[in-house]
Amino acid sequence: MDAGSHPGGGAVAQRPPAAVGGAPAPARRDALGGAPDRAPAPKEGTAPDGSAVPAQWHRGMTLVGTISLFIGTRGTWSDAMGKHPPLAALISVCYAGILLAGVAAGAVRTRRALVRTDAGVLLIALVLVGCRLALHHAGADEGVLTAQAAQAIDHGRPIYDQPWPWLFEHSRIALTKTMSGGADYTYGYPPLAALLTAPVHLVVHSTAAATVVTTGALMAGTVVLWLMLPAPWRSAATAVCLGFDLLPQYAREGYPAMLAFALLVPVVVRWPRTGAGGRLGRAGVVRALCLGAACASQQLAWFLTPFLLVALYAVRRGELGRRDALAVTARYTGTALLSWAALNVYFAAQDPVGWVHGIMLPLTQNAIMHGQGVVDISYYFTDGSSRLSFYSYGSVLLLLGLLAATCLFVRRLGLAVTVLPWASFYFATRSQDGYFLMLTPLWLAALATVPASALAGAWQPRLPGRLRSRRAKAAVLAGLLVPAVACVTVAAASPPPMAMTVTPRLARAHHGVTAVSVRVTNRGSVPLTPHFATRSGQGSSNWWSIESGDRTLAPHASTTYLLRPPGGYRGFPPHQHLYLTAFTDRPMTVTAALIPSKGAPPR
Repeated sequence: MDAGSHPGGGAVAQRPPAAVGGAPAPARRDALGGAPDRAPAPKEGTAPDGSAVPAQWHRGMTLVGTISLFIGTRGTWSDAMGKHPPLAALISVCYAGILLAGVAAGAVRTRRALVRTDAGVLLIALVLVGCRLALHHAGADEGVLTAQAAQAIDHGRPIYDQPWPWLFEHSRIALTKTMSGGADYTYGYPPLAALLTAPVHLVVHSTAAATVVTTGALMAGTVVLWLMLPAPWRSAATAVCLGFDLLPQYAREGYPAMLAFALLVPVVVRWPRTGAGGRLGRAGVVRALCLGAACASQQLAWFLTPFLLVALYAVRRGELGRRDALAVTARYTGTALLSWAALNVYFAAQDPVGWVHGIMLPLTQNAIMHGQGVVDISYYFTDGSSRLSFYSYGSVLLLLGLLAATCLFVRRLGLAVTVLPWASFYFATRSQDGYFLMLTPLWLAALATVPASALAGAWQPRLPGRLRSRRAKAAVLAGLLVPAVACVTVAAASPPPMAMTVTPRLARAHHGVTAVSVRVTNRGSVPLTPHFATRSGQGSSNWWSIESGDRTLAPHASTTYLLRPPGGYRGFPPHQHLYLTAFTDRPMTVTAALIPSKGAPPR
C-alpha cells in the first residue's frame, strides 16, 4: 500500500511537508507522474530570475502618479486642438504613454523595471507641463510684476517702490486692494525671481519671460526631488509636483514661490544629516546656500527657516552637546545669510528704503481680507468686525506657539517641521490656500527621507516633573496655542464698527444699480474713514467713488454717502445676494450690509 493511499483505495490529499530551515517544499508532480505542475517558488522578494521584486505599495505609488496625469489633460488637449493641432497630437501620444505606464505598473516583475516606469511617468508629466505652458504663458499679477521688474533690471532702473498701474488695466490681472482704499501696483518680492527673469526678458519681451522661469524652476525642482527620494516614493513626487496641475498652474502664472520650492528641496531632504559630526561639509554648505537663495526668492521661505533651524539645533545638540551644536548651526545660518545678502546687496545699495519696503510689502501692506481661513467669519458669515487686527495678532502668536512647541517636543513634531509653518496663515487676514499648497512637495520630501529614528536622540528642554506625563504635555501644547485662539475669538466676536442702511438707485431694467445712498453711523469711539466696495460670493469689487458725505466719520456721528460703482453700473448677480462693504485702515475694520434689489426709482 502506498503511503499516500487510503485502505479503501482512495488517495488522501496531503500538504507537502515544509522543508527544514524555511526552504521551499518540493513541487508535487502531476497525476501522470510528469513534470511539476508549477515551478518552485522563488525566494521572497525576488523574481523567478533572481532579480528584486517591487513592493506592492511601490506599484501603488506608480499607479497614483500615473492616474494623476489625467487631471486637466483633456482641457489642455481641447485648447491645443483649437490653437495648435500638432501640440494636441503630442498630448494624444502622452495619453498612450499614460495607458502604457498604467499597464506597466502592474505587469513589470522587477524593481528596476518599475523604477524605469516611474521615470517614464515623470517624463510624460514634464511634457504635459511644457504643453500647458506653450498654450497659457501670459501669467497673472505675480508674473506681470516680475516681468516688469526684470525689464527694469535690464535698463538699470530700481524695481522697488515703483508703481506700475498700467500693468493692471487688463481685466484678467488681479489687483491687490488695500484697507486704505487704494491698491498695490509695486513689486513686493525678494529679487531672485526678477534677476533670473532679466536675461530671459532680453529674448522674450513679454510676461512669458517670468512664466518660463517659474515653470522651469518647478520642473527642475521636481526632477531634483525625484532623484533624491527613495525609489518607491518617486512617482508620488511626480503626482504632487506636476500631476495634479496645482503647482503647474501657479508656475504658469509666474509665482516666485516656485523658485523657493526648487531651492528648498535639497534643504529639507534628509535635513537631520546637516552638520552631522559637527561639520557642515560640502553637502551642508550647499544646503545653506540653497536656503539663503530660497529666502531671496519668496517670503514663504522665511516662515520655514526658524522651524528648520530650531529642529536642526535640537538634533545636533542631542549628538554633539550644546557648544558644538550651536557652532555648527551658527555656521549653517551664517552661510545662508551670506547667500541671501549676496543676492540682495545690489538692490539694497541702489535704494535701501525702497528695498526694505519692497521685500516686507506682503507683511505690511494691509491688504483686504481674502482666503479660506477663520477671517471668513467676519467677512462672509457676519456683518463685520471692529477688531480685524486681532486676526493678525492671532496669526503671529500661532506661529510663535508652534515654534515653541517644536522646540519643546521636537522628537514628536520634527517630522512635521515642513508643515507647521503654514498653519499660522489659517488665522491671518490673508489666508488663501496658495500659502498652504505651493510648498506641499516639501512635506513629501521630508516625510519620505526622515525616519522617526533620526529624531529619537534630539535634545528637548527638560520639563518639570509634574509636566512629564502625556496629559500634562498635551496641556502644555494647548497652552501655547491658547493666546492665538483667544485673539481670533476676539476678532470674530467683535461687532461691526458701523451701522449702514443702504438704498439703491436701480437701473431701468432693474437688474443692477447705478448708485447707492447709504446712511452710516459710527458706533465706536474713534474716527473712521470708510472705503466702499461690493461683493457677491467671495472676493471684492473695485472701490466705489464717494460723491458726497463726510470723508471721516467722527465717533458716534452719522452721515449719508452717495456712492457710484466703477463704470457707473453694478449688476445684481443671479441667485446671489449683493453686499456693500465698508473697510477702514486705522483701525482695521469691516462692515457689510445687504443691497436690496428694490430701492429708489431708476435714474
